[in-house]
Amino acid sequence: MEQNRKGYLYLLAGVAALGGFLFGFDIAIITGAMPFFEKHFSLTSLELGAVNSSLLFGCIVGSAVSGWVTDRYGRKKIMLLVSLLFAATSVACGLAPTALILAASRFVGGLAVGAISVLSPMYIAEIAPASVRGRFTSLYQLSITIGIVLSYFINYLLRDAAHNWRWMFVTGVIPSLLFLALLFLVPETPRFLFKIGRENEAFQVLRKIGGEKLARLEMEEIRGSFAETLQGWAELNRPGIRRALLTGFVLAVLVQVSGINAIIDYAPRILQTAGWEMDAALFSTFGLGIVNVLFTLVSVYTVDRSGRKPLYLIGSIGMTIALALLTGLSGANAFTGVFVLGLCIGFLMFFSSCIGPVFWTLMSELFPNRVRGLAMSIPVFTQWFFNAIVVLLFPWMFHNAPTLSWGLLTLMALAQVLFTWIYVPETKGKSLEQIEHFWHQQDR
Repeated sequence: MEQNRKGYLYLLAGVAALGGFLFGFDIAIITGAMPFFEKHFSLTSLELGAVNSSLLFGCIVGSAVSGWVTDRYGRKKIMLLVSLLFAATSVACGLAPTALILAASRFVGGLAVGAISVLSPMYIAEIAPASVRGRFTSLYQLSITIGIVLSYFINYLLRDAAHNWRWMFVTGVIPSLLFLALLFLVPETPRFLFKIGRENEAFQVLRKIGGEKLARLEMEEIRGSFAETLQGWAELNRPGIRRALLTGFVLAVLVQVSGINAIIDYAPRILQTAGWEMDAALFSTFGLGIVNVLFTLVSVYTVDRSGRKPLYLIGSIGMTIALALLTGLSGANAFTGVFVLGLCIGFLMFFSSCIGPVFWTLMSELFPNRVRGLAMSIPVFTQWFFNAIVVLLFPWMFHNAPTLSWGLLTLMALAQVLFTWIYVPETKGKSLEQIEHFWHQQDR
């Protein structure tokens, strides 16, 4: 019976985490396609940044809207809609006759990516027991990295094909339809079922996941968390909730302005600047993706043992060192060869083993049941906004002031160290309801 419950939990978390795969795939497939459609459409560096960041501006809208929508209609229904949107926009990008239409298609695809970045980790957090919630939420980040590395592999395989960049985008249809099919196998989350008055169904889901005793305990905690009637935007302005929102907001800013998407999205361009040929740059980018996956596995196995805060501190310090060394190489006109690749790998090792998975775990944990979707949409919206700004401006800054670019990223990584040390709480082993109580205690 215990094994059956564990298998059922893995099924639910695995299906939800597939949304992270689509997130990673859609974000990164453009990395290898970029040099080819840049040439096809004769784009300037600013135009290239605009096409690349169009998806991210869509993510801003998608993440902002999805929080309210999922609190109203549920997690599962919106994920079904999102899977269809992923498939449709993959085809639209592949068929785009102009750069403007490609950018518009990527923007609409960004609505799906932004929505799933709220929905998938929220779904996992709401079905996983507290003792393993970090591990299961980390599966979402692991899926993102697998989506990224598979997109890099497809980029490399199709590099010499006719209309290669078009086929790169179209391949996204396959995982999108798989996600759609698998969603029919999973239920709505027990916390949303409770919210809409289907308490017996909520209990049955909890019992199937954790057994009778744990299900009854969780039902009591959930009932207590819904006891207060104030909800919506008014709830977000309450003491305690404001503090959680501020913490989530600052973490969302720092996770994007400290360099991850500058390296993930522009790895081929960075390596070409360091003297690599295009084929070697694309292959090395695939290697970066492998590193990303392998070190995310480290987080999956440590986040519920070591805790969130220690990992976040270690990762932030490691990123700061790697970026500082890249700044030094650029300033010394020694930005060449294997040294650059090695530091990019080092940066990714610290980010993927400590920051990426823990960030999404924290975002799914910090906010109360009554308004989790709405509250979580604010930091997720914020991280997409700053992601878009970085991706839009980095090509221009890297071309015109490379040392300054790396230096600014270094300062932001250092700021992440300091903020984490002072303000980020430890949430390891606490139920979602206990975390909610902690924030209220902080403002007494």
